[in-house]
Amino acid sequence: MTSSSIGTPDQLRDPDYTPPPAKAVPLGIQHVLAMFVSNVTPAIIVAGAAGFGFGSNSPDFPELLYMIQMSMVFAGIATLLQTISLGPVGAKLPVVQGTSFAFLPIMIPLVAGKGVDGLAALFTGVIVGGIFHALLGTVIGRIRFALPPLVTGLVVTLIGLALVKVGIQYAAGGVPAMDKPEYGSLMNWSAAVIVILVTLGLKFFARGMLSISAVLIGLLVGYVYAIAIGMLPLSAIGGSWERAAFFALPQPFKYGVEFSAAAIIGFCLMAFVSAVETVGDVSGITKGGAGREATDKEIQGATYADGIGTAVAGFFGALPNTSFSQNVGLVAMTGVMSRHVVTYGAIFLIVCGLVPKVGAIIRTIPIEVLGGGVIVMFGMVVAAGISMLSDVHWNRRNMVIFAIALSVGLGLQLEPKAVQYLPDTLRILMTSGLLPAAFIAIVLNLVLPEELAEESTEEVSGGMSGHGNGSMPGE
Repeated sequence: MTSSSIGTPDQLRDPDYTPPPAKAVPLGIQHVLAMFVSNVTPAIIVAGAAGFGFGSNSPDFPELLYMIQMSMVFAGIATLLQTISLGPVGAKLPVVQGTSFAFLPIMIPLVAGKGVDGLAALFTGVIVGGIFHALLGTVIGRIRFALPPLVTGLVVTLIGLALVKVGIQYAAGGVPAMDKPEYGSLMNWSAAVIVILVTLGLKFFARGMLSISAVLIGLLVGYVYAIAIGMLPLSAIGGSWERAAFFALPQPFKYGVEFSAAAIIGFCLMAFVSAVETVGDVSGITKGGAGREATDKEIQGATYADGIGTAVAGFFGALPNTSFSQNVGLVAMTGVMSRHVVTYGAIFLIVCGLVPKVGAIIRTIPIEVLGGGVIVMFGMVVAAGISMLSDVHWNRRNMVIFAIALSVGLGLQLEPKAVQYLPDTLRILMTSGLLPAAFIAIVLNLVLPEELAEESTEEVSGGMSGHGNGSMPGE
């Protein structure tokens, strides 16, 4: 489907243009396919950390189906807030919202081993954090100075580094299988490797939607492979399908309410990072689709929608939402700036979420197959962080800031017992690694002088202080 067949060049750059439904609906579904796997993965990971995920044999395993459903429903609703808008809420741009990876390093320690009992505090934190996130819309233009690429790139890199371990565990058989002989078996790894190879092949040698949906297609191939080798019995798929209802509505406060200082502080602080990510995505959409800068009104509306969409999701047991960067690339690739195209995709996503049988199929994906997709996705998160860091002017001052923040953040992720005697709230926040690293980077960036002498870093770098300039300011 070529851009010229959809509308004139001026129409294609107009967010308010509505292509004919026969052309708009497939384009909208393309947006859903591009983000589908990334959108449901956080719910699967949180459930696994809590103890009722894949392979757990927990009586609470059906709750995973509900969380998958809500991931789809409220990603769709949050997207509608962006495309249709509600007063000042929403950018009125083709912004696709989905469940955020950024909050996973905060959510995992909050629910670790607690089962469904850990979800009340989690979702209460989502609600409060979402409201705080929406309030950032009033000041987002004035706080961006405190979150330069040095800080945001560092945080995104640490998010990916915190999660790559999950991908390896899944590919080897999942946490519940760790003490069993089959953990790390050749059969387990073969399923993950198939997914990785298909994904890489499509990313490098395909074009258009085949390339953009590479992870989804890789998972589908891995799913078929798992059936072929007997890893996934057809009876398990049939049983999951039969037990799931055809239609189900979201349930408000399904898991109750519990105010946890760690959850509330963690979600509120990570809202800053999510807000800056959304600003970048909105700017990317207007530049790639319309060849212009985003207006202050669009950025503010997008931030409002980000936060309110997250808060509403929390009421019904869904995880935080944020704008999805892969869909920014899809807008640029198709050349279609119409927000109504994305509206069709959002409606399709909501319908899928209201049909539990869709989630019932998703939850039959073998964890080893999912591991292959997760390895690629979380590796890409690390790569995205490094890409952000490429915009940093790597003088000696910035190297020192990065070094200290990375050492503390990554070190606490790798050795959480180092702070085991701190109060519970502070311990959870510290072991995420993200928040202490971001705090250190922000404070040092604001207070340190602009230049450090060369000799001030040579003595602590073992002769490896680096001599690259990175990207210079204004380049």
